[in-house]
Amino acid sequence: MSGPGSGPDERRVNQNGDAGGRLGVFTDTHSEAAAAAAAAAAALSPEAKLLSAFEKDTNNSKVYLAAREYYSEEGKTSELRLVGKIKQQLSADPTLRPEYPPSLGLTEFTRRATEVALGKSSRAVVENRVLGVQTPGFTAAVRLGAELLKHWYDVCAAWCGPVYLSSPCDDSLAAIFQAAGIQEIRQYYYWDDEQRGVCLEKLLEDLERAPERSVVVMSASAHYPTGADLSQSHWAEITQLIMRRRLLPFLLLPAQALCYGDLERDAWPVQYCASQGMELLCAQSFSHCFGLYGEAVGHLLCVLKQSSQRLSVQSQADKIVRSLWAQPPAGGAHVVATVLGNPAHLVEWQGEVKHIVERCMLIRNIMREKLRLLGTPGCWDYLTQQRGLYCCTGLNGQQVDFLSKRRHIYLLPGGCLNISAINGRNLDYITESIHLALTTSLTSLSTGPEISIRDGAFQSD
Repeated sequence: MSGPGSGPDERRVNQNGDAGGRLGVFTDTHSEAAAAAAAAAAALSPEAKLLSAFEKDTNNSKVYLAAREYYSEEGKTSELRLVGKIKQQLSADPTLRPEYPPSLGLTEFTRRATEVALGKSSRAVVENRVLGVQTPGFTAAVRLGAELLKHWYDVCAAWCGPVYLSSPCDDSLAAIFQAAGIQEIRQYYYWDDEQRGVCLEKLLEDLERAPERSVVVMSASAHYPTGADLSQSHWAEITQLIMRRRLLPFLLLPAQALCYGDLERDAWPVQYCASQGMELLCAQSFSHCFGLYGEAVGHLLCVLKQSSQRLSVQSQADKIVRSLWAQPPAGGAHVVATVLGNPAHLVEWQGEVKHIVERCMLIRNIMREKLRLLGTPGCWDYLTQQRGLYCCTGLNGQQVDFLSKRRHIYLLPGGCLNISAINGRNLDYITESIHLALTTSLTSLSTGPEISIRDGAFQSD
């Protein structure tokens, strides 16, 4: 993957090549099995490797902070209370029969998903320039968008890039675009370790160099994995550049409503881009905000330049969907559509979501204060400036290794973590460990006995 600031001639993301030999379809030798196992282990994502290390860790104090789901104060994932009630109601509804939904999804779901992304009075909706497609999860929404991109521009040859991803970003994004046949993946500057936030100046510099018709994948809210989002003034500058350079925004809403507790407020960047007359793609997920992690509830939104393009894009989307998953699952989509379409349910759901948002913000505030009281080096105000489920601590690789090897706390390699996985039982231990990671001498970060803080002094365990 070309790094931030890379020129157009720098190397592209490599595909997995083969070793040059020809192997049979089925093999049974021990050496080939061992080689296959080694290759599989090497191909594991950083998250999978981290989870594997955590599961093998036998320490009673171990903490896993790299998960993607929302965890309650009890340290468990669970569906919202309202969602449980709606499921019971739907299971008793005699009008709902077990049948395949349309390939592009439930009409009521796509209508509601479009409304919470663009707003009910969106000009694009009124002008019939919008197509919504239900997908089996967020990843599927990104994949469908990637497939559509190849036919987005009216050119003879299929469009094949480049696609720009933020640095850092979800590790799976590059692979999703590659699976769709788009190999030219580049990065633009996003998180700055020194500023402990988004560096707009470098971001704009990278996008200024992007060729026309490049696709820019941007988080509309709840940026993964940093939790650092662009401000409205940032978006104003970025959209001007995108329109001037003739780029196409592909916006992401992986955890809509979990930044501010409000679906439309989290989607403001999508509404703003659409209000500027921009064409765009937007992948949405309703798994986080409804606790529907096993239901795979995603949605792809296409905002077009002209209504005359809608039937063509719809036909193309239908063709792609039938080759990928045929029909999306209906259960979770029924739940989301029921809640969003009923004012009383919506109020109850918003109350539960706001509780999640407030709890995550409370954890951020308590962490910041505890680190301050411990005298931990640095200013930790940025913890409360980030929002959503994720947080970037600013710890470097050596400090992250110290936490996993010496304190049995597992963060993502870049020092990012899931803030909801912190609770009253592990909060003190985690903040103490972060303090130790920043204050222990570099030579002892990777060696020596475990250390802890007792009565204001360091002690070896």
